[in-house]
Amino acid sequence: MADDGQYRFYGELARWWPLISPVEDYTEEMAYAAGLLRGAAIPVHEVLELGSGGGHNAVHLREHFTMTLSDLSAQMLQVSQALNPDCEHHLGDMRTLRLGRTFDAVFVHDAVSYLTTEDDLRQAFATAYAHCRPGGVVVLMPDETAETYEPGTDHGGADAADGSGARLLEWSWDPDPADTWTVTEYAFLLRETDGSVRTTHETHRTGVFAREVWLRLLIEAGFTADRVTEQTTEDRTPRDCFVAHRPPGP
Repeated sequence: MADDGQYRFYGELARWWPLISPVEDYTEEMAYAAGLLRGAAIPVHEVLELGSGGGHNAVHLREHFTMTLSDLSAQMLQVSQALNPDCEHHLGDMRTLRLGRTFDAVFVHDAVSYLTTEDDLRQAFATAYAHCRPGGVVVLMPDETAETYEPGTDHGGADAADGSGARLLEWSWDPDPADTWTVTEYAFLLRETDGSVRTTHETHRTGVFAREVWLRLLIEAGFTADRVTEQTTEDRTPRDCFVAHRPPGP
């Protein structure tokens, strides 16, 4: 995931990411994402992921594509580099990143949910357009849209062979449904290899926009765009996914 520079979750706690959100949890979702990425008008070989976080998406997508990964958090990129040593990594904000080259496809997973204003989205879509070849595709998979958002709780975590472990409690709610952001409270129990356990808590703010906003801003950026409903067997609301095609030609 990307972060805005203030979240310890993606900074000093980044080393816990493989236990908080295990790689295997992404298998089905990334298989679906790979199918969307192949929907470009050109063959898709090279993919740029914006907001790649700890690299758990790339572990699965690199089986199909040559992945270039970017994230705002240097600590999360270090986690990703350990998992994906053959992938190219870049430190950068999805709103302003410019690598000076293009790719067959651009992928943005739930890191896009940390954009909380329409201007944030507009900038990120401009980045995606700048890095997408004519005939290429951009696939975005936000956590929620205004139509799918539901307050609630979730939990997770795993143990490592060295005796360390992590547990997560997630509580999401919307203080003001009239604006474009919601709040998620995270509580972590973190067990070190010596058996000592500490707790930490922080509050995250994430964006929630209507489907119409996503499509309108993608079209304004120069794409043709459609919404598709994620196909999943997981016990959760399927995501709204947005598939944006850059027209062929200059």
